[in-house]
Amino acid sequence: MNKKISSALISVFYKDGLDTLVQTLAAQGVTIYSTGGTQQFIENLGIACVPVEALTSYPAILGGRVKTLHPVVFGGILGKRSDEVHVQEMQQYSIPEIDLVIVDLYPFEETVANTTDEKAIIEKIDIGGPSMIRAAAKNHTDVVVIASKNDYSVLVDILTAQNGATTLEQRKVFAAKAFNVVAKYDVAIAQYFAPQSDTLFTAAVEQKYPLRYGENPHQAAQFYGHLQANFTQLNGKELSYNNLVDVDAAIQLIQDVRKEESYHTQAVFGIIKHTNVCGVAVRATVEAAWEAALAGDPESAFGGVLVTNTTINAATAQAINEIFFEVLIAPAFDEDALALLQSKKNRILLQLASNIVLPAQQFKTVLNGVLVQNVDDTNFTDWKEVGGRETTATEKADLLLANIIGKHLKSNAIALVKNNQLIGKGCGQTSRIDALRQAIDKAKQFSFSLQSAVLSSDAFFPFSDCVQMAHAEGIEAFIQPGGSIRDKDSIAYAETHKLAMVLTGTRHFKH
Repeated sequence: MNKKISSALISVFYKDGLDTLVQTLAAQGVTIYSTGGTQQFIENLGIACVPVEALTSYPAILGGRVKTLHPVVFGGILGKRSDEVHVQEMQQYSIPEIDLVIVDLYPFEETVANTTDEKAIIEKIDIGGPSMIRAAAKNHTDVVVIASKNDYSVLVDILTAQNGATTLEQRKVFAAKAFNVVAKYDVAIAQYFAPQSDTLFTAAVEQKYPLRYGENPHQAAQFYGHLQANFTQLNGKELSYNNLVDVDAAIQLIQDVRKEESYHTQAVFGIIKHTNVCGVAVRATVEAAWEAALAGDPESAFGGVLVTNTTINAATAQAINEIFFEVLIAPAFDEDALALLQSKKNRILLQLASNIVLPAQQFKTVLNGVLVQNVDDTNFTDWKEVGGRETTATEKADLLLANIIGKHLKSNAIALVKNNQLIGKGCGQTSRIDALRQAIDKAKQFSFSLQSAVLSSDAFFPFSDCVQMAHAEGIEAFIQPGGSIRDKDSIAYAETHKLAMVLTGTRHFKH
């Protein structure tokens, strides 16, 4: 729904770029209301401007603290043009429609950065500004709101191209930006009053769960979010900080498994320890998948987090019951299996929701700020053959699993897979060759033959040494992202020795 702007309320601290916007509005016959310094700025441009005092019949009072906080102003912003009662009341009380609100906020953060004078800082807590911004954003069906000087030129372009009108979608975009401006402003003020508080997260997430402690007993910790959105806890003690970190890693893994159609009719079992995958297997039954996953590294499985994509039955529960683990995650539990697993009161059992929704972005605190990135989302079967021969059907299946596992290991990471079973992995190493040595040693520790195994690398091979070392152990198929200036070295070795190699073009660093 397009709406033409006929009137605007402008009251801003920063005037940069405002002249062009005001001139555009004036040229299109828009009635402009304003206050104080903004009014003077507009009038100095030779443009007529109606003082807000002329609407409210009140001067600015209390040292300027109260100028726009008046029913006439807010009625003009909040009145719904499609509501007959609203329209009648606005006419009854001589409230003009205000179609555009251009308001920014007092420079609170800048003031805090430049002075320790508490009185000066408190005076920069804006009251009317956030109220008008929120009101205009709420009524975006009828009103355009601009809450930042960065959008002055954007609005000029829209009004010029659309003859003074805006679309509903454009008004929604401006409204979203406006609410974001106010939210950040309020967080900054709250953090000034309580510098050590967790305001940044409580402003965005309503629910907060206190945890016994953080990674270590001397660290206080909380979880912000909807803890039960993705699973239901069926048994066990409260989830700890470390439990939650590993549960997240386990759910991330099983979600990647769920994406692949080839696993929809097979059982996949994973074992997570300190966020790294230490056991994974794909089998026809859940019990066989568990046994194969455990066999990949039975030492590391002690105290781990277990996850599967299928129902836990009694036979599998009996097998799992023989080892110590912290958490078991599954989409369902047979009744007798659940009764057996609940025999230990502290053992945490989580039933996965069928409609898991994970965030599209990840956050990590560093220095005095926060890093934000999109999640590592990829198509695991999107690769091209570059080796000395085509991959076989068996190798393709193993390469898919190895590729998924490699994403869930700390970099530098190497995963060795054979017959749909993780048989060796190296992770968190400072060189790729060290990660490979660790993976080979782990496989040999549990007597796995590397003959005809496949290898995945989370990043490119900078040299051909990894391929040569792996080949010497019997590994004949490789999956890696490529991207090294020396890719040709590894590819040439694969070609010469008739080894299979595929390039994905997607790196999976995990720090």
